Amino acid sequence: MDQNAPQTCIDVTEESPSSTQPTEEDDHKLSFITWNVDGLDTEDLPERARGFCSFLSIYNPDVVFLQELISPYVQYIKRRADDYLIIKGGEEGYFTGIMLKKSRVKLLEENIVPYPTTQMMRNLLVAQVTFKEHKLCLMTSHMESCKANAVERMKQLRLVMQRVTEAPDDVTVLFGGDTNLRDTEVAEVGLPSNVCDVWEHLGKQEHCRYTWDTKTNTNKTFRFVCRFRFDRIYLRPASKEGVPRFLPDHMALIGLEKLDCGRFTSDHWGIYCSFVPEL
Repeated sequence: MDQNAPQTCIDVTEESPSSTQPTEEDDHKLSFITWNVDGLDTEDLPERARGFCSFLSIYNPDVVFLQELISPYVQYIKRRADDYLIIKGGEEGYFTGIMLKKSRVKLLEENIVPYPTTQMMRNLLVAQVTFKEHKLCLMTSHMESCKANAVERMKQLRLVMQRVTEAPDDVTVLFGGDTNLRDTEVAEVGLPSNVCDVWEHLGKQEHCRYTWDTKTNTNKTFRFVCRFRFDRIYLRPASKEGVPRFLPDHMALIGLEKLDCGRFTSDHWGIYCSFVPEL
């Protein structure tokens, strides 16, 4: 993987897409997207970036986690989605990002937690926010890639889970990103008892299982079919008495349609989720 982001120019002269406000029924829900947008692949990148922004208009999410961003991609999003605040997990090469809907989510604090032994410029991006009156800790990461780096990836998962469990009990913690994790690695590390895998919580729906699927997604060419649930979402609800617990409500994969260029928005499917507060 090239750790120096290509200097791709993306046209940013188009108008911002229109966005709709949540209905009264959905106003209390937290809507969320996580997506590895594969900015390192420069083929058809302008059209693919436009495709991503179309999903912002369609779903109007409160929070977006992004992985494999490059600077031109971020600049494009800023012009097309000026109703979002963008927090970057780096400045050079490729990096992660968090987008916050300005009208619904308020940023309190942001920080980048390094992975001490990463060889691939990886880290944990953290944002403390409020959504209406609720306190949230948002975390995203692009964990170490490739099968051979399982040990490093599990180190990173342990660090993430430590941060998740250390959060105050009146805060809801939401982690999402391209984890590159295999089920055996998660089982070896183990999840804290108060942390749920959102896909599992919602019944392990088969149509949402594989987020990196070369059987269906043809953006990359491989000799063998590869199907993995690399992109994962973990939730630790607040536990303090009197504080509403956010619980998973819905999950769907997005980006499943080819663009006019004949390619998909990314080699990963995006994940859309919604969460509802319950006392």
